[in-house]
Amino acid sequence: MAQPLHPAQPLQDNSSTAGRMPSVLLLAGAGVAGLLVIGALALWFHYGTQVFFEMIRTGLAACF
Repeated sequence: MAQPLHPAQPLQDNSSTAGRMPSVLLLAGAGVAGLLVIGALALWFHYGTQVFFEMIRTGLAACF
C-alpha cells in the first residue's frame, strides 16, 4: 500500500534555538536602526543646521 508523502503531524523544531531566531532578528534590526539614528545626529551636530537648511533651499530652487 502506498504511504502518504507528507506526515499527518507537521514536524516540530524542539531545538534550543527554535524560538530565538525572531528575537535575534528584531534585536539586530533595532541595533541597525539605532546606529543610523546616532549617525544622523552626529552629522547634524557636526555640520549644524546651516547645511540642513541650505539643502532644503537648494532643493526648492531646483523645483522652480
